[in-house]
Amino acid sequence: MWNRDEVKGKADRLKGRVKQEAGEAMNDDRLRNEGVADEVVGSAQESLGKGRRKVGEAIKDIGDAIKR
Repeated sequence: MWNRDEVKGKADRLKGRVKQEAGEAMNDDRLRNEGVADEVVGSAQESLGKGRRKVGEAIKDIGDAIKR
């Protein structure tokens, strides 16, 4: 299950791609650059969320193994 960071990261990546395409279509370097930055931030946040999820799953698996 995705966590909040993963969802927000995916949304920011998508927003960044849209801004980049709009910047290209309108020949607006500032908007295109904002899109690149949003996409990078979104990727980092999504990666952080995936890492947190994996750690949480590992801790849960350890807890389940101890209960047996």
